[in-house]
Amino acid sequence: MSTKPVVLAEPVWQARRAAHEARVRRWTDPHHERRARGEKHPVLDFLFTYYSQRPARLARWTPGLGVVLAGPGARSFLDRTGFVEVADGVTLDPGTVSANRLDAAEFIGTLLAATARRAPQLGCFGLHEWAMVYRAGQEQLRHGDWPLRLGPGGTDAVVESLTVRCGHFDAFRFFTPAAVGRNTLTPTRRSQSEFEQPGCLHTNMDLFKWSYKLDPFVPAELAADCFALALRIRELDMRASPYDLSALGYRPVPIETAQGRADYARQQAEFARDAAPLRAGLSAICADLRARRVTPMVEAKASQPVGDY
Repeated sequence: MSTKPVVLAEPVWQARRAAHEARVRRWTDPHHERRARGEKHPVLDFLFTYYSQRPARLARWTPGLGVVLAGPGARSFLDRTGFVEVADGVTLDPGTVSANRLDAAEFIGTLLAATARRAPQLGCFGLHEWAMVYRAGQEQLRHGDWPLRLGPGGTDAVVESLTVRCGHFDAFRFFTPAAVGRNTLTPTRRSQSEFEQPGCLHTNMDLFKWSYKLDPFVPAELAADCFALALRIRELDMRASPYDLSALGYRPVPIETAQGRADYARQQAEFARDAAPLRAGLSAICADLRARRVTPMVEAKASQPVGDY
């Protein structure tokens, strides 16, 4: 934990805030425009609906822990939870945060550390999306407005010809009843720390979730980096899915072929590498919050889940 805060002059932190807001608008403006038109997007909506962070909160800049904002403009941050006035300006004070938020940091830090210790596993080939539509009727499809690239029978045949090994509970819980028994793993909410690994697309997308669960202590730039990675991953997730999204410009990754599976695993490995420093940054924030904690946490709470999608 840093003992000496960094003091940012007002022109410096104002420039950082403006840069962050401009960056985020590239993602949030199109989302608002689609919503105004009543238009659904099977790839991009996920990041604003499946995850619960509102676009306005993603756009809101925060400096993170250990930073003092100098200048008269910094006083506007005092309207936000967690900010207090100090001799040099305005800063975040973890002492103002609820015990539940610090419990969240305990759980998230434990999960991130357990994930980071494991080697990436690259053999799932995105079959979780296929298992979500396995032997499903048209009305059960989450993206029923889009055709299945191989049709229902061809989709089922792919699931039956390959080994399903999904260890991410929040993907597994959407499997169709017929697909549940085909999974070689049995992840549960309570066993989350035992199964998550850095090669999993959903585990790496979830870094965005953990960034906003730790709000306001995560620097806005790090939260935006997590969102940017989640966006890239989501595109692969749906390109490798059974849906045909070529009309939207998404070229399929045909995981029913050896070449498609190799392409998927190669991109998985890239995402694992790109996620590592983001995971480390979030882990450091969790450690900092835990170190600042005044009241020891009841041990049993560390295994409790933190929210949901």
